[in-house]
Amino acid sequence: MSKRDLKGSGLTDRLSAAADAKAALVAKLKPKAAVTATNLESRAATKAAELAAVRQARADEKEAQAAAKADRAAAAEAALLADEEAQLALKRGARKERKQLTKAEAQAKRDARYAARKAR
Repeated sequence: MSKRDLKGSGLTDRLSAAADAKAALVAKLKPKAAVTATNLESRAATKAAELAAVRQARADEKEAQAAAKADRAAAAEAALLADEEAQLALKRGARKERKQLTKAEAQAKRDARYAARKAR
């Protein structure tokens, strides 16, 4: 007999079929056995190591950026000092030139006075 044909089945057959169906539903709803991770400690250690590596990489990058910034500041200051030295050297050169011209003018005046005295 088929499952649809319940008229030909007896009471015990229907009761056992209902019990089987109920058992199947209960079995479907039962929680499955959880799979426990065997390498939980090693996963935590791996994650901690990865985190430490990322932190170290960030710290190294930050330190490199700070060093580069310090190098740029030092280069800018060196360029400023070199520019100041060049300006000072130009001023000294101009002052020396003025002194030489003044000295030559004074010498020319003295020579002119000396020549005027000799001409008398």
